[in-house]
Amino acid sequence: MLDLNSKIPSGPLEQKWDQHRFSMKLVNPANKRKHHVIGVGAGLAGASAAASMAELGYNVSCFVFHDSPRRAHSIAAQGGINAAKNYQNDGDSVRRLFYDTIKGGDFRAREANVYRLAQVSVNIIDQCVAQGVPFAREYGGLLANRSFGGAQVSRTFYARGQTGQQLLLGAYQALERQVGLKKVQMHTFEEMLELVVIGGQARGIVTRNLLTGKITSHAADAVVLATGGYGNVFYLSTNAMYSNVTATWRAHKKGAAFANPCYTQIHPTCIPVSGEHQSKLTLMSESLRNDGRIWVPKKQGDNRPPSQIPEAERDYYLERKYPSFGNLAPRDIASRAAKEACDDGRGVGPGGLGVYLDFSDSIKRLGKQTIAERYGNLFDMYQRITDENPYEQPMRIYPAVHYTMGGLWVDYNLMSTIPGLHVAGEANFSDHGANRLGASALMQGLADGYFVLPYTIGDYLASTKLEKVDTSHAEFRAAEQAVRDRQNKFLGIKGKRTVDSFHKELGKVMWDYCGMARDREGLKKAIGLIQTLKQEYWENVNVPGSGDSLNQSLEKAGRVADFIELGELMCRDALDREESCGGHFRTEYQEEGEAKRNDDAYAYVAAWEYAGEGKDPILNKEPLVYENVHLSTRSYK
Repeated sequence: MLDLNSKIPSGPLEQKWDQHRFSMKLVNPANKRKHHVIGVGAGLAGASAAASMAELGYNVSCFVFHDSPRRAHSIAAQGGINAAKNYQNDGDSVRRLFYDTIKGGDFRAREANVYRLAQVSVNIIDQCVAQGVPFAREYGGLLANRSFGGAQVSRTFYARGQTGQQLLLGAYQALERQVGLKKVQMHTFEEMLELVVIGGQARGIVTRNLLTGKITSHAADAVVLATGGYGNVFYLSTNAMYSNVTATWRAHKKGAAFANPCYTQIHPTCIPVSGEHQSKLTLMSESLRNDGRIWVPKKQGDNRPPSQIPEAERDYYLERKYPSFGNLAPRDIASRAAKEACDDGRGVGPGGLGVYLDFSDSIKRLGKQTIAERYGNLFDMYQRITDENPYEQPMRIYPAVHYTMGGLWVDYNLMSTIPGLHVAGEANFSDHGANRLGASALMQGLADGYFVLPYTIGDYLASTKLEKVDTSHAEFRAAEQAVRDRQNKFLGIKGKRTVDSFHKELGKVMWDYCGMARDREGLKKAIGLIQTLKQEYWENVNVPGSGDSLNQSLEKAGRVADFIELGELMCRDALDREESCGGHFRTEYQEEGEAKRNDDAYAYVAAWEYAGEGKDPILNKEPLVYENVHLSTRSYK
């Protein structure tokens, strides 16, 4: 069993982070130049971490499998980033952001981590403004805010509908400045395929160049994984096609615990699936729910155009069921409500898998120009994809896999169960519990990279005795050979099915049995189906070409093999957690259609330990202790 020491500081909640920063050991400026840190991933968390550590004086190597960090999936975030600035003077505070986040996650996150996130959120905005991020502003020049789900205050800062892109460009500029100063070495088109652990410490990685196929080793004093989430295990998701679990799964199989893998976020505001040909879904920002009203016809099978359905025959179901929050109910609740309406035969569009997001009232109230200023690029994107004009008729939306709250287990210092391996952003599990509130992903990524890791990695380096190692060490040779053996195994199977066909089949199993709703029998069935699929995969997958050059089938083969193993762990985690909480909805555990938690038995983090090929994983539990919030039934009514 693993020792899950969360290292949460003692003392009052409001003082934990400040006291912890003071108590941590420091590395003096001259000694920082002697240390080397590897960062994997250069989205918001990875780029901000690499830039900040280099600015402090560390030597950093940053690895991305794209041609540029600007390709990171962070660029796809649309609606905004939360911060407890209280610019609207509407009652916001660090404490309220902390509570909203804990409640939004259905009381399944650590108090200390979440409070720190709320604390540093105010610094993130100042940092990004200083970098030139073009946040929206009010008429008088002050930064504008809008509302997001799960909150009754306006605390979301935004840059129209492209907030992720603008924030990433800010972090990218900071990173490129350090590249120019030769404090960061950028390695593009490099995919991490193995973590190297020496003497129980993470000391490097093995990568494959996606253009040349060359396999190389890289040594360092510490490693940071900032490689995003694993939503593509479902095949259809809002994630970029390249997004995968391989880096964190390689670390998991080397000893890093994987926490809460079953916690998946379903986003309620996505463009519905249009056919079997699709491999990617498109997100429509949650910010649209500020001015768009969600509804379905009251009558089953009502196929009239929306303009012909009178107001009295429309069901604005979120406003009806959750009057206090209305259309800004949290994502998990809004998603389940949409599914419920469609399952009741009142869905709209092809196949009845859609609900309306209607802006007609807001256009009448505010004018088309104001709506265009707020959401113009999102409306344009919707029209290009659907050939429907959302200014003239409602958007059609349906829930889809979006974000994963699970990830590698980390302590308060963002270090995994492997000393020296730190994990940032969506790749870790730490801040969102069982459901993430909108506009909190960008907040966590930048908080981890700019304001947490630069302190905690310094403490690790100052507190740890590190032997001198380089890539000639036997562990690097062994890791390289493991990568080659795995690659040759894929190439040598010469089966009859494509990698994508297996991925698609896995995704259907996951969506059907471990998606928006789960139950005991379905999860047991899914585990059996995935085990059978895994066996066939290693006997019948076809990976053409060679490993000595660009080979996208080979790239995907490794990622899908890891997704298959992860999918089984997700189903095991969901089966073991016999309660409903946040995005984990077990149909056996509900009360009037709402999630029914079991705090006596399940108020813990499930941290799964890899036990070896063919062996059942080991469940480790980190109890969640609530000293500052009262555990209550989550209500948005």
